[in-house]
Amino acid sequence: MNKSIIWKKNDNLKDKKEIEKEKFYGLYIDDEAINYHKSFSEYSETSLHILKNYSKKVGIKNVFIKDESTRFGLNAFKVLGASFAIGKYIGKMINKDMSEITFEYLKSGEWKKELKDITLVSTTDGNHGRGVAWTAKQLEVPCRIYMPKGSTENRLKNITDLGAYGEITEYNYDETVRLVNELAEKNGWTIIQDTAWEGYEDIPKWIMKGYSTLAKEVINELKENIPTHIFLQAGVGAFAGVMASVFTEEYIKNPPKIILVEPSNAACFFESALNNKCTAVGGDLNTIMCGLACGEPNPLGYEILSRYCDVFLSVSDEMTKRGMKMLNKPLKDDPKITSGESGAVGMGVLDEIMTNPEYDKLKTYLELNEKSNVLIISTEGNTDPDVYKSIIEE
Repeated sequence: MNKSIIWKKNDNLKDKKEIEKEKFYGLYIDDEAINYHKSFSEYSETSLHILKNYSKKVGIKNVFIKDESTRFGLNAFKVLGASFAIGKYIGKMINKDMSEITFEYLKSGEWKKELKDITLVSTTDGNHGRGVAWTAKQLEVPCRIYMPKGSTENRLKNITDLGAYGEITEYNYDETVRLVNELAEKNGWTIIQDTAWEGYEDIPKWIMKGYSTLAKEVINELKENIPTHIFLQAGVGAFAGVMASVFTEEYIKNPPKIILVEPSNAACFFESALNNKCTAVGGDLNTIMCGLACGEPNPLGYEILSRYCDVFLSVSDEMTKRGMKMLNKPLKDDPKITSGESGAVGMGVLDEIMTNPEYDKLKTYLELNEKSNVLIISTEGNTDPDVYKSIIEE
């Protein structure tokens, strides 16, 4: 792909002020997840930074960066979804409401009197599986994590260091999901997966709700600074979907524009927008943004994003490299932020739109100007230090 960015506006964009008519309205915005996460001794709000000097340079009111590199010591936000879904699953199996379940209760093992021989299993590009493995270790239950081909040994080690069984398969992400589903059915394992399929929707919904903790923190941290634009990166779209839902509902009087960003070789939402229907992309899905290398949309995320995302972007790997370098070496006294390959792409894309005249039409369409409050979520830190260093030092 020669272009840094290819964009497609959403021809099916709904009136965001009527989101209360949707069946998913209210599904993710309550405090159930954040109240649960506050019961963790490891819990604290991650930082929301302002890039004042950069904002001034490109003519934007404010650029805010939510930094997930410190989440639970795991370098990424994904543990929020995995830990909540596992807690919710256990609660459902032993007939306890989430209001009765704290993380200390789960770690006590009391629930094992009623729910025995549980083994957790998942597919991951790295961060989700690490969150599942971390939670399994806290609860002292067996865990098995399968990774697609192309996953790095460092990311595999991050998982096995937590005591889980880990394996890099010969398949791409979506094929590995199907493999894990077959293994789970054969062995009686419990799948904790962040994408949904027919007959498997509850746990993906709970994972998405777990991510809402991040959104609730941002709303608290922004205070009166209502975001006008939110750049969201997508793999299967679970994270982007719940962010779009919560922020649209929270700011329903002045809903923000949602800009979805995907790597060009795994741009299933972009292709879905072109085809006007949920569309999968195949192949090796090669990209340095390994956490976004997913070829099949999560139907739950697609339901939201197909209606409430303003623009779909298919972008080159150079965009995230630029974002990583910019956040690592910020302007003047702007804060330095360590953001990994799947975390920094929104920053690189914003800079390309604001500084390259080739994208003036996109900038105008999005109304990115001196009145804009832009939110970017850096979803991970340097989850693979070797890869991070090689990019920063290019």
